[in-house]
Amino acid sequence: MNELKEFLDIVCGSFNNKGQFEEMEKEGKLFPFAEHINTRCNGKIKNLPENFKGEFIVEESYYTVNGKKSQSSHIFLFTKEEDGVLLTSYEIPEGYDKKDFKYESILEEIDFEDLKKSEKFNPALFIEKNGVWEGGSESMFSPVLKFKLKERFSKDCLEVSEVMEVNGKRTFGYDEPILYKRV
Repeated sequence: MNELKEFLDIVCGSFNNKGQFEEMEKEGKLFPFAEHINTRCNGKIKNLPENFKGEFIVEESYYTVNGKKSQSSHIFLFTKEEDGVLLTSYEIPEGYDKKDFKYESILEEIDFEDLKKSEKFNPALFIEKNGVWEGGSESMFSPVLKFKLKERFSKDCLEVSEVMEVNGKRTFGYDEPILYKRV
């Protein structure tokens, strides 16, 4: 089977951490209720190069902590590389906002020529081992702001750990990864 297709079949869809959230809530731990909606979007991008081998997805993330809900979206390109699957982050297209960018909000096709790779995010390479894809990266978003990403994807669960540090001190993230199940 095509590795990129297999990978995307695992990561695309709607997911949440309801079971984990309820367990943490019972234990009295502060933890987010989190949702991810990952949607392939090459069909909404015009002027893709002929025989384009990658797949763009829109990732919509929703987090609720202490009753406060936040939303953040990203556009990623996944490509098959010799060693695995590479995730490259792109800037939200001009005319859209990171807080309200959703697959459904792409009303007109986005021009491939207008898409810009994120200069701050270091791409993450995912390697498959026994049906589990693992990868991550560390990126410096500013001289003092570091973003650490570590992920494990399988047919059963998307395990995501995202940590932001300012001058080495965590300002966002949790001790345990968020465990997303398909809904």
